[in-house]
Amino acid sequence: MLERGEEKVWCAVNNDSDEHAMTNIDNADYSFLKYIIAFNNSHFLCKNGTSWKHAVPVKKVEVTQQEVGF
Repeated sequence: MLERGEEKVWCAVNNDSDEHAMTNIDNADYSFLKYIIAFNNSHFLCKNGTSWKHAVPVKKVEVTQQEVGF
């Protein structure tokens, strides 16, 4: 995504594995959602300057009350 010109990509990040990154999201720990702006030396760099070993692109979408069962 970065290679095709996107300036920042919303990702779930983790230093252990892609699976751990997604588990954080499944457990509602959204502190591991970051905008990734670069990939250098086998690490993903987020907007605030922190580097991560794993980053899984995610898509934020709005859901309706009906979709979540309210």
